[in-house]
Amino acid sequence: MSKFENDLSTGNVWKQMLKFSFPFVIANIIQVLYNVADMIIVGQFSGTASMSGVNIGGQITLVVTNLAIGLCVGATVLIAQYLGAKQRQELETTIGTLFSTLIIVAIILMTSIIAFKKPILRLMQTPEEAFSEASSYLTITMLGTVFIFGYNALGAIMRGMGDSKNPMIFVAISCVTNIFADLLLVAGFHMGAMGAALATVFSQAISMLLCIRYLSNNDFVFTFSKENLKINKEKLKLLLKLGIPSSIQNVVVGMSFLFLIAMANSLGLAESAAVGAVGKFNGFAIMPAIAISASVSAMSAQNIGAKEMGRAVKTLKVGFVLAAVMTFVMFLFAWFFPATILRAFVNDAAVISEGSKYLRAHSLDYLLVPFVFCFNGLFIGAGHTLFSMINAMISSIIVRIPAAYILGFKTGLGITGIGLGAPLATVLSLFCSIIFFLSGRWKKPVISHLHN
Repeated sequence: MSKFENDLSTGNVWKQMLKFSFPFVIANIIQVLYNVADMIIVGQFSGTASMSGVNIGGQITLVVTNLAIGLCVGATVLIAQYLGAKQRQELETTIGTLFSTLIIVAIILMTSIIAFKKPILRLMQTPEEAFSEASSYLTITMLGTVFIFGYNALGAIMRGMGDSKNPMIFVAISCVTNIFADLLLVAGFHMGAMGAALATVFSQAISMLLCIRYLSNNDFVFTFSKENLKINKEKLKLLLKLGIPSSIQNVVVGMSFLFLIAMANSLGLAESAAVGAVGKFNGFAIMPAIAISASVSAMSAQNIGAKEMGRAVKTLKVGFVLAAVMTFVMFLFAWFFPATILRAFVNDAAVISEGSKYLRAHSLDYLLVPFVFCFNGLFIGAGHTLFSMINAMISSIIVRIPAAYILGFKTGLGITGIGLGAPLATVLSLFCSIIFFLSGRWKKPVISHLHN
């Protein structure tokens, strides 16, 4: 077993979870600092219009990135289950197929989004004052799609192999680079949203290239060469079977929040900027729960590959405790000190006032998402990404968007009502997750050709 591999199917579950998830939590918090740094620096040095542009362009970029993350989720499940089943040759074939597929998808998405960026921004009701800034941000981040995809893929691969330490190191390198580049381009050269986008793409490119070089020099299971960049039809089918539902889930959830942003945009520039600022804090607040969920996914996948179903369930329970504790702290902070949080992003009194209303309403979600995320971690680790997708689609489309619209525009609650859409959707999602878990259907094998 190489230094990049860690067997998570043996040993004390609490100890394994803490050891594996801690670097994961730190890495994800650091990664969120990308967009937080963009928002703070742009808000402080370029004004509300640039801040709104970064938020809108960043949300569209996030939807695109989530397509790649979905495929990476499929790869993580495959890699972890193959590792648990001791099938090393399958690892290399899966990794080669993933990289090749992502390169093709990145090129297609890059050209498509850039070609139709104006209609997309119009569809989102982008404020006229922020339109050029959002357009610049979106164009540059789309040009760097290959780097963004590759960066996420490498992290997913290493975590599937049980290595959460090295991804944390490369995320830290990327974040530090991003902040310095932000300060140089946005604060120094006053490039606004364009500078923030350049900083993000450059930092992820640097991190990706350094990661490839490090892995190549340290006997990684996969050799980064043209010969190994091949698409294996069988592995592609499995990646798509596992990854497409996760991609659709991520896109649908992302799109549902784009609808919330569009609703806020229709209320005015202050509300648009407020939702953007809260969105950045929200990404930070729920990131520990997301990291624990991904840890549950990787650990349970290895245990399921090793046919240790009891350990997989215990991993879920440990994840519940860790995620709920961390996210509850975030809830308390958001509920009692919303204005303090928003002042870190902007000095505009109107934005702080509207943002405080939205944050308090939205923060109720922090009490529920740890449980939904951990359930999803187990289901995804077992390969049941289709259920997670259906669950997310139902809660997002049937509850989040209609509830936000009705409460926001039909009851007079305004931005507070829009904020309540998220926790109401999570209530339904949690109910569906509990039913699926108790049914035992998640134990049904998805990757049927695994063998000892």
